[in-house]
Amino acid sequence: MNTTVKTTINLCVAGLFVQCGQTPATQSGRNQSDDDRPNILFILSDDHTAQAWGVYGGILSEYARTSTIRRLAEEGCVLEHCFCTNSISVPSRASILTGAYSHRNHVYSLDDALSSETDHIAKQMQAGGYQTALLGKWHLKKKPSGFDYFAVFHDQGDYFNPIFKTEANWVENRNIGDRVEGFSTDIVTEKTIDWIKNRQKERPFMVFCHYKATHEPWHFPERMKHLFDDTVFPEPDNLMEFDQTASGRTFIGQQLENLTLRWSSASQNNRLDQYPELPFSAAGLDNIQTRKKTYQKFVRDYLRCGAAIDENIGRLLQTLDDEGLRDNTIVIYVSDQGYFLGEHGFMDKRMMYEESIRMPFVIRYPKEIKPNTRNRDIILNVDFASLLADYAGVEAPQLSQGRSFRANLQGNTPDDWRKSMYYRYWTQHVVRPAHLGIRTDRYKLMFFYGDRLNTTGSEDKTTTPAWEFYDLSVDPSEDHNIYAEPAHKATIQQLKQELLNLRNEWGDNDEDTPRMQEIIKLNYW
Repeated sequence: MNTTVKTTINLCVAGLFVQCGQTPATQSGRNQSDDDRPNILFILSDDHTAQAWGVYGGILSEYARTSTIRRLAEEGCVLEHCFCTNSISVPSRASILTGAYSHRNHVYSLDDALSSETDHIAKQMQAGGYQTALLGKWHLKKKPSGFDYFAVFHDQGDYFNPIFKTEANWVENRNIGDRVEGFSTDIVTEKTIDWIKNRQKERPFMVFCHYKATHEPWHFPERMKHLFDDTVFPEPDNLMEFDQTASGRTFIGQQLENLTLRWSSASQNNRLDQYPELPFSAAGLDNIQTRKKTYQKFVRDYLRCGAAIDENIGRLLQTLDDEGLRDNTIVIYVSDQGYFLGEHGFMDKRMMYEESIRMPFVIRYPKEIKPNTRNRDIILNVDFASLLADYAGVEAPQLSQGRSFRANLQGNTPDDWRKSMYYRYWTQHVVRPAHLGIRTDRYKLMFFYGDRLNTTGSEDKTTTPAWEFYDLSVDPSEDHNIYAEPAHKATIQQLKQELLNLRNEWGDNDEDTPRMQEIIKLNYW
């Protein structure tokens, strides 16, 4: 373990908090030496989509090396309908922390940052007497606040020999810090384990363990190199969707051939370490052969990368067992959003299709959650902060718009629990337009308004506003946009009104963007 990291942890444990720049909070009405509130281990990965977890079924279920995730599912509860409200990394992470939609926490796109002054769940935990720590991927740009100790990557971080930024070495907007030799997933786990072992034993803790994996370029440790050798993976039924003709899809999308080009370019320019297992070439192949070859490499790299996550979660669980913390520690494993693994011929995320917005989520808490259970309520990432606050007996963050789903996890869903969700992806590109939408247990209606408005990281080009509508009960893969079919006119009109109601309920009224108000007032509604 790095000497700087050891020093910082030891100072925190000793109660000095010199390196951390924090003052230990006093618990209101509690004796710190007699605090039996649960500990929280919150494990967050990047883009580790539900199709690759093995606990949600699908064509890759038997191939995914996820024995630990499956074990957690058997010992806890799996959320069937957990969704993010803006399917891109920085905004999703901001919503997890603040409990607020993008328009409320002001983190709309990859280019935005979460202000260090913004209240979030770690600050509330800290104020309530919890020890707090953050290890791994942060991605919210500004120096983390609310954590007694942090060691985070700059931006995305590196898969191999990553640099960690701490309170002691923080330089704004610079990749400067302590370099640690090894593979990032392994190292983040080791740092988390060290922090847990060196914690103050008399106080409850919340530790965020954030992995870079499974983000592009999907590197994996050497020990995973021969996993899936000679394996031919099954393909999604809509892998060969090359255009919008058959589906009625209204946008181009980020197609798999983007990867073909990236791998080929890196190979030709002798940048063979940019992606795993290069060189790669599709020379002489037709479009179908190219897509098939690209898909096979993509999934193989992805599943190897994910296997390293699963293995390391196993190490974390073993540490809890060794420390006698199993029964009184809430363990959550979740991805910040989903990802396309060739569905619709796509890669990446962002869009409101199921593969992208679904957040695979499993939680274990032996004292309260029955093992091997599943919940089908609509849960959102803005709810996470309220849930953690509920368990810890602290206040939810000041901006929070979410709701604790603690009762839901016990099988006692409140009668007034949401029946629909609101989604908005703000960044505008021609291939993936800015859009908003509503999803119920059966239907999904999306409005691609196609304008950057004031959103950072967007193209200046607009796209023609368009609608998509899907009946998930008969078309779960969203292969047929049936917006124009007369038989659904009444249902669509009802959903449009409910969508407007949700925008009003959550305060997403575009007061600062008159152009959006103009778009909505036009014939598109």
